[in-house]
Amino acid sequence: MLPMGAGLIRIGILGDFNAEFRSHHATNDSMRHAAAELGVKVESQWLPTPSLANPTATEILATFDALWASPGSPYQSMDGMLRGIQFAREQDWPFLGTCGGFQYTLIEVARNVIGLADADSAENNSGSKHIVIYPVVCEAPNRTANGPKLSGRVGEIRLRPGSFLQSFYGEEVVEEEFFCNFEINPDYEYCTMEAGLPTVARGANGEVRAIESATHRFFVATLFQPQLSSTAKKPHPLILGFLKAAAEFAKEKPEANILG
Repeated sequence: MLPMGAGLIRIGILGDFNAEFRSHHATNDSMRHAAAELGVKVESQWLPTPSLANPTATEILATFDALWASPGSPYQSMDGMLRGIQFAREQDWPFLGTCGGFQYTLIEVARNVIGLADADSAENNSGSKHIVIYPVVCEAPNRTANGPKLSGRVGEIRLRPGSFLQSFYGEEVVEEEFFCNFEINPDYEYCTMEAGLPTVARGANGEVRAIESATHRFFVATLFQPQLSSTAKKPHPLILGFLKAAAEFAKEKPEANILG
């Protein structure tokens, strides 16, 4: 638990809220679970992706103590989502990306760090020569009829020993919930390493399931959705770590106008 008087933590959620999405409600709920465990107050605000494409978006993003790139692709504004992720990466804001947020983190670094200007997801049918995100290859055995190819609880997720992610769990093999049709194209995994975001979790067949930065205060992106398994009695350890980083950053965050 954080010291009493840690204050209010403000989290900006990059994404287009949809009341029909279980994952969107779970995103809000999981932060309340973690905040109660830590003894802090959390205020979250969804930031529609079209608003993130506006020139004033950086000023709005800078008012938050951490940013979460939510599930829900394809987004209303791809450019807006990428700009939000780019802000977090370049300005070293605590950042968590899950499911679609993970996928677009890969697209953002492929474009802005590696230089693949047309890097994209197959989901967008853009005709890009650099499809860094492509359809899930190995379907989950417990897939529901007409559901995403990778859905439900999936075990054998192996965490890299010594990684930040592994330190949050305290284990090296975990189970997590997925709800997605797309994953990283292994031909482009090199982009994560060259961008300083090495793989820290893999599936049973070596698939990339999470990446992180060792040089940012907190920068983690997962294909799985930790929010789906969080409960009031057992907050998810990754989200606890995310809010701790946000609380610490809130005390030292620069007040200057970010990016001029």
